[in-house]
Amino acid sequence: MKSSLFLILSLAMALIAHSQEPQPLLTPQQMPNPVRFLPPPPDRTSDAFAYDEAQYRWGKEQRLDSARLAIAVRDADWSIECICREFSEPFGMSISKEETPAIFRLLYVALISADMVGKLPKDFYKRTRPYVYYGEPTIYPQDEEELRNNGSYPSGHTIEGWSAALILTELNPDRADTILARGYMYGESRVIAGYHWQSDVDAGRLAASAAIARLHADRRFMRLLRKAHREFRCLSRKQR
Repeated sequence: MKSSLFLILSLAMALIAHSQEPQPLLTPQQMPNPVRFLPPPPDRTSDAFAYDEAQYRWGKEQRLDSARLAIAVRDADWSIECICREFSEPFGMSISKEETPAIFRLLYVALISADMVGKLPKDFYKRTRPYVYYGEPTIYPQDEEELRNNGSYPSGHTIEGWSAALILTELNPDRADTILARGYMYGESRVIAGYHWQSDVDAGRLAASAAIARLHADRRFMRLLRKAHREFRCLSRKQR
Protein backbone atom coordinates (compact mmCIF):
# COMPACT_ATOMS: atom_id res chain seq x y z
CA MET A 1 0.00 0.00 0.00
CA LYS A 2 2.77 2.41 0.97
CA SER A 3 4.74 1.60 -2.17
CA SER A 4 1.66 2.25 -4.33
CA LEU A 5 1.03 5.57 -2.60
CA PHE A 6 4.67 6.53 -3.06
CA LEU A 7 4.47 5.68 -6.77
CA ILE A 8 1.32 7.76 -7.22
CA LEU A 9 2.87 10.73 -5.41
CA SER A 10 6.05 10.44 -7.49
CA LEU A 11 4.07 10.40 -10.73
CA ALA A 12 2.00 13.38 -9.59
CA MET A 13 5.11 15.37 -8.70
CA ALA A 14 6.67 14.52 -12.05
CA LEU A 15 3.55 15.70 -13.90
CA ILE A 16 3.48 18.93 -11.92
CA ALA A 17 7.16 19.56 -12.61
CA HIS A 18 6.63 18.89 -16.31
CA SER A 19 3.64 21.22 -16.45
CA GLN A 20 5.77 24.00 -14.95
CA GLU A 21 8.42 23.66 -17.66
CA PRO A 22 7.96 26.16 -20.51
CA GLN A 23 6.28 24.71 -23.57
CA PRO A 24 6.34 25.98 -27.19
CA LEU A 25 3.62 28.53 -27.84
CA LEU A 26 3.08 27.34 -31.41
CA THR A 27 3.40 24.14 -33.41
CA PRO A 28 5.73 23.78 -36.40
CA GLN A 29 2.66 24.05 -38.63
CA GLN A 30 1.72 27.40 -37.06
CA MET A 31 5.17 28.87 -37.60
CA PRO A 32 6.43 30.31 -40.91
CA ASN A 33 7.76 27.51 -43.10
CA PRO A 34 11.29 28.23 -44.45
CA VAL A 35 10.72 25.65 -47.20
CA ARG A 36 8.28 28.15 -48.69
CA PHE A 37 10.10 31.45 -48.16
CA LEU A 38 13.81 30.57 -48.26
CA PRO A 39 15.80 29.13 -51.17
CA PRO A 40 16.85 25.48 -50.87
CA PRO A 41 20.40 24.60 -49.79
CA PRO A 42 22.99 25.25 -52.53
CA ASP A 43 23.51 22.59 -55.15
CA ARG A 44 26.94 20.98 -54.87
CA THR A 45 27.88 22.20 -58.36
CA SER A 46 26.98 25.84 -57.61
CA ASP A 47 29.11 28.86 -56.73
CA ALA A 48 27.14 29.11 -53.50
CA PHE A 49 28.33 25.67 -52.44
CA ALA A 50 31.90 26.61 -53.39
CA TYR A 51 31.49 29.48 -50.90
CA ASP A 52 30.19 27.02 -48.29
CA GLU A 53 33.34 24.96 -48.80
CA ALA A 54 35.55 28.05 -48.53
CA GLN A 55 33.82 29.01 -45.29
CA TYR A 56 34.31 25.50 -43.95
CA ARG A 57 38.05 25.95 -44.49
CA TRP A 58 37.80 29.40 -42.87
CA GLY A 59 36.13 27.81 -39.86
CA LYS A 60 38.97 25.33 -39.46
CA GLU A 61 41.46 28.21 -39.55
CA GLN A 62 39.56 29.97 -36.76
CA ARG A 63 40.19 26.98 -34.53
CA LEU A 64 43.85 28.01 -34.42
CA ASP A 65 42.78 30.99 -32.30
CA SER A 66 42.45 29.41 -28.85
CA ALA A 67 40.13 32.14 -27.56
CA ARG A 68 37.76 31.85 -30.51
CA LEU A 69 37.92 28.07 -30.33
CA ALA A 70 36.87 28.18 -26.66
CA ILE A 71 33.85 30.35 -27.52
CA ALA A 72 32.78 27.99 -30.31
CA VAL A 73 33.00 25.03 -27.93
CA ARG A 74 30.89 26.85 -25.34
CA ASP A 75 28.35 27.80 -28.00
CA ALA A 76 27.91 24.14 -28.95
CA ASP A 77 26.11 23.55 -25.63
CA TRP A 78 22.43 23.33 -26.60
CA SER A 79 20.75 24.73 -23.47
CA ILE A 80 19.02 27.77 -22.06
CA GLU A 81 21.82 27.95 -19.50
CA CYS A 82 24.35 28.45 -22.29
CA ILE A 83 22.30 31.28 -23.80
CA CYS A 84 21.96 33.00 -20.42
CA ARG A 85 25.67 32.64 -19.70
CA GLU A 86 26.89 33.83 -23.09
CA PHE A 87 24.51 36.76 -23.46
CA SER A 88 24.66 38.15 -19.91
CA GLU A 89 27.76 40.26 -20.55
CA PRO A 90 26.61 41.85 -23.83
CA PHE A 91 23.14 42.34 -22.30
CA GLY A 92 24.72 44.20 -19.38
CA MET A 93 22.93 42.16 -16.73
CA SER A 94 23.26 38.65 -15.34
CA ILE A 95 20.44 36.52 -16.76
CA SER A 96 19.24 33.51 -14.77
CA LYS A 97 16.12 31.80 -13.50
CA GLU A 98 16.83 33.14 -10.02
CA GLU A 99 18.00 36.70 -10.75
CA THR A 100 15.79 37.59 -13.72
CA PRO A 101 12.85 35.14 -13.68
CA ALA A 102 10.66 37.07 -16.14
CA ILE A 103 13.48 37.59 -18.66
CA PHE A 104 14.56 33.97 -18.24
CA ARG A 105 11.06 32.66 -18.89
CA LEU A 106 10.59 34.92 -21.91
CA LEU A 107 13.86 33.71 -23.39
CA TYR A 108 13.11 30.06 -22.64
CA VAL A 109 9.65 30.18 -24.20
CA ALA A 110 10.83 32.23 -27.18
CA LEU A 111 13.70 29.86 -27.95
CA ILE A 112 11.78 26.60 -27.73
CA SER A 113 9.03 28.20 -29.83
CA ALA A 114 11.45 29.59 -32.43
CA ASP A 115 13.09 26.17 -32.66
CA MET A 116 9.87 24.95 -34.28
CA VAL A 117 10.63 26.96 -37.42
CA GLY A 118 13.62 24.78 -38.24
CA LYS A 119 11.97 21.38 -37.96
CA LEU A 120 10.13 21.25 -41.29
CA PRO A 121 13.08 22.29 -43.52
CA LYS A 122 15.48 20.01 -41.66
CA ASP A 123 13.21 17.04 -42.33
CA PHE A 124 12.42 18.17 -45.87
CA TYR A 125 15.96 18.74 -47.15
CA LYS A 126 17.88 16.29 -44.92
CA ARG A 127 21.07 18.11 -45.84
CA THR A 128 24.33 16.38 -44.94
CA ARG A 129 26.41 18.20 -42.34
CA PRO A 130 29.95 19.26 -43.30
CA TYR A 131 31.74 17.00 -40.81
CA VAL A 132 29.84 14.03 -42.25
CA TYR A 133 30.42 15.18 -45.84
CA TYR A 134 34.17 15.43 -45.32
CA GLY A 135 34.48 12.59 -42.81
CA GLU A 136 36.34 14.87 -40.40
CA PRO A 137 36.00 15.44 -36.64
CA THR A 138 34.33 18.47 -35.10
CA ILE A 139 35.46 20.46 -32.08
CA TYR A 140 32.54 19.06 -30.05
CA PRO A 141 32.64 15.28 -30.53
CA GLN A 142 29.91 14.48 -27.99
CA ASP A 143 27.21 15.58 -30.48
CA GLU A 144 28.62 13.95 -33.60
CA GLU A 145 26.74 10.66 -33.43
CA GLU A 146 23.43 12.18 -32.40
CA LEU A 147 23.45 14.81 -35.17
CA ARG A 148 24.95 12.64 -37.91
CA ASN A 149 21.57 12.01 -39.53
CA ASN A 150 19.94 15.25 -38.41
CA GLY A 151 19.37 17.76 -41.21
CA SER A 152 21.88 20.58 -41.48
CA TYR A 153 19.65 23.24 -43.10
CA PRO A 154 18.89 25.58 -41.42
CA SER A 155 21.14 25.72 -38.36
CA GLY A 156 19.13 25.18 -35.18
CA HIS A 157 21.83 26.66 -32.95
CA THR A 158 21.83 29.78 -35.12
CA ILE A 159 18.05 30.05 -34.80
CA GLU A 160 18.51 29.84 -31.03
CA GLY A 161 21.33 32.40 -30.83
CA TRP A 162 19.82 34.92 -33.24
CA SER A 163 16.40 34.64 -31.61
CA ALA A 164 17.98 35.34 -28.22
CA ALA A 165 19.81 38.36 -29.66
CA LEU A 166 16.60 39.79 -31.12
CA ILE A 167 14.65 39.32 -27.88
CA LEU A 168 17.38 40.81 -25.68
CA THR A 169 17.87 43.73 -28.07
CA GLU A 170 14.18 44.53 -27.74
CA LEU A 171 14.53 44.54 -23.95
CA ASN A 172 17.72 46.59 -23.90
CA PRO A 173 18.06 48.56 -27.15
CA ASP A 174 20.88 50.68 -25.71
CA ARG A 175 23.13 47.62 -25.99
CA ALA A 176 21.82 46.44 -29.34
CA ASP A 177 25.22 46.47 -31.05
CA THR A 178 26.94 44.23 -28.52
CA ILE A 179 23.96 41.88 -28.19
CA LEU A 180 23.59 41.45 -31.94
CA ALA A 181 27.34 41.01 -32.38
CA ARG A 182 27.24 38.14 -29.90
CA GLY A 183 24.23 36.66 -31.67
CA TYR A 184 26.07 36.84 -35.00
CA MET A 185 29.12 35.18 -33.44
CA TYR A 186 26.90 32.41 -32.09
CA GLY A 187 26.05 31.43 -35.66
CA GLU A 188 29.66 31.68 -36.80
CA SER A 189 30.56 29.22 -34.07
CA ARG A 190 28.61 26.52 -35.90
CA VAL A 191 30.80 26.91 -38.99
CA ILE A 192 33.92 26.87 -36.82
CA ALA A 193 32.65 23.77 -35.02
CA GLY A 194 32.20 21.94 -38.32
CA TYR A 195 28.52 21.21 -37.73
CA HIS A 196 27.07 23.62 -40.31
CA TRP A 197 27.66 25.15 -43.69
CA GLN A 198 27.65 28.93 -44.00
CA SER A 199 24.37 28.78 -45.93
CA ASP A 200 22.81 26.84 -43.02
CA VAL A 201 23.78 29.67 -40.69
CA ASP A 202 22.56 32.40 -43.04
CA ALA A 203 19.22 30.61 -43.37
CA GLY A 204 19.07 30.16 -39.60
CA ARG A 205 19.25 33.90 -39.00
CA LEU A 206 16.44 34.55 -41.48
CA ALA A 207 14.33 31.74 -40.04
CA ALA A 208 14.86 33.11 -36.52
CA SER A 209 13.78 36.59 -37.60
CA ALA A 210 10.60 35.13 -39.12
CA ALA A 211 9.92 33.09 -35.98
CA ILE A 212 10.29 36.06 -33.61
CA ALA A 213 8.08 38.20 -35.86
CA ARG A 214 5.42 35.47 -35.75
CA LEU A 215 5.62 35.22 -31.97
CA HIS A 216 4.88 38.93 -31.67
CA ALA A 217 1.41 38.15 -33.04
CA ASP A 218 0.75 35.77 -30.13
CA ARG A 219 -0.95 37.26 -27.06
CA ARG A 220 0.74 34.87 -24.64
CA PHE A 221 4.15 35.85 -25.94
CA MET A 222 3.34 39.55 -25.65
CA ARG A 223 2.29 39.10 -22.02
CA LEU A 224 5.65 37.48 -21.28
CA LEU A 225 7.42 40.28 -23.14
CA ARG A 226 5.66 42.98 -21.10
CA LYS A 227 6.59 41.24 -17.84
CA ALA A 228 10.20 40.99 -18.95
CA HIS A 229 10.21 44.70 -19.88
CA ARG A 230 8.93 45.64 -16.41
CA GLU A 231 11.53 43.43 -14.73
CA PHE A 232 14.34 44.88 -16.83
CA ARG A 233 13.32 48.48 -16.07
CA CYS A 234 13.12 47.71 -12.36
CA LEU A 235 16.51 46.00 -12.23
CA SER A 236 18.10 48.71 -14.35
CA ARG A 237 17.03 51.38 -11.88
CA LYS A 238 18.58 49.38 -9.04
CA GLN A 239 21.88 49.13 -10.93
CA ARG A 240 22.21 52.91 -11.27
